[in-house]
Amino acid sequence: MSEEATLRDQICLMAKSLYDRGLTAGASGNISARLSDGRIIVTPTGSCFGRLDPARLSLCDANMTLLEGDPPTKETPLHQAFYETRGATTGAVVHLHSCHSVALSVLPDTDPDNMLPALTAYGVMRLGKVKLLPYFMPGDVAMGDAIRGLAGKRSAVVLAHHGPVVAGKDLEAAVYAVEELEETAKLALMTRGLNPTLLNDAQINGLVTKFGVQWDD
Repeated sequence: MSEEATLRDQICLMAKSLYDRGLTAGASGNISARLSDGRIIVTPTGSCFGRLDPARLSLCDANMTLLEGDPPTKETPLHQAFYETRGATTGAVVHLHSCHSVALSVLPDTDPDNMLPALTAYGVMRLGKVKLLPYFMPGDVAMGDAIRGLAGKRSAVVLAHHGPVVAGKDLEAAVYAVEELEETAKLALMTRGLNPTLLNDAQINGLVTKFGVQWDD
């Protein structure tokens, strides 16, 4: 099986797993993944993660111009901005409308520069600091500009009132990271107001050093 065919199947498999577990619903969310020649496979606009057809996924060039397949998600500016600013470190981007991360994004005391408390080691290892971005209308090209404004320093953001967007070195890494983001947001909401014990600076620095986490702005 060719690289392209394998990646098409993997996108559909991962998307259905996310959908079946309620991490995105209806026709929400989008995924992209980059081939070794620079072309990008993207989930189509208006498509449901639970019923993707590998043959109908959008195949785009590096500028997100459609080459074949159904029209891509209207949120391609988000994906393109991550590929442009993070270069070879990004092989896939996943965007969900997951419940707990959206809930955390609308609370007034959520830290916009580091919205997830350091509750678990894996939250630090897989995500680094998660930036909370302001509200944008879905499909607004300004979302891409907001990602570019981070200059490649964050692999994970949450769009207020909308949902998380996570870049990873490959599709599996991006999916695991966005799952970790949602689980950490859930833990943050569960422990809110209970004064939980967070990882201290020494513990965070140990993880950052051992696992090469991008932590400082």
